[in-house]
Amino acid sequence: MSDRRLHWFEDFVPGTTVTAGTISFDEAEIIAFARRYDPQPFHIDPVAAAGSFYGGIIASGWHTFSKIIRTITDYTLGHDGCPGFIVSPGFEDLRWIKPVRPGDVLTVTIEVISATASETRPDRGLIKQRFSAANATGEVVCSVLGKAFIGKRGQQ
Repeated sequence: MSDRRLHWFEDFVPGTTVTAGTISFDEAEIIAFARRYDPQPFHIDPVAAAGSFYGGIIASGWHTFSKIIRTITDYTLGHDGCPGFIVSPGFEDLRWIKPVRPGDVLTVTIEVISATASETRPDRGLIKQRFSAANATGEVVCSVLGKAFIGKRGQQ
């Protein structure tokens, strides 16, 4: 894995994987998020969650996804920004694979899937990346394919 920042189209080399950071979850945060955005019993009620399929409180998938995106944003934009970022046309293939529980610490990674130079706009290209989060045992709990138009170095 590389620890270099990804800022410009040329930095996104297919096959490259970087660690963007870690995220953690505690029960109070899980419940607070779910009460506001995803109030299902296994997210907000410890007693009901204990009797559910999950056997306890789990984080909303949207909570997990939000924290992954925040980590990706902090990593790519950081304090010095991502000068090449232009726009994201969206995400594909969002998967919540395993439940996230209180106390879990997830490692967020970025894998560059492809980088295609634009034929109509020579100052940029389209990158596709797999964002994923894995728990302490290395099991991927959430993944999504993200796309972004990124400027080429020296073309702005």
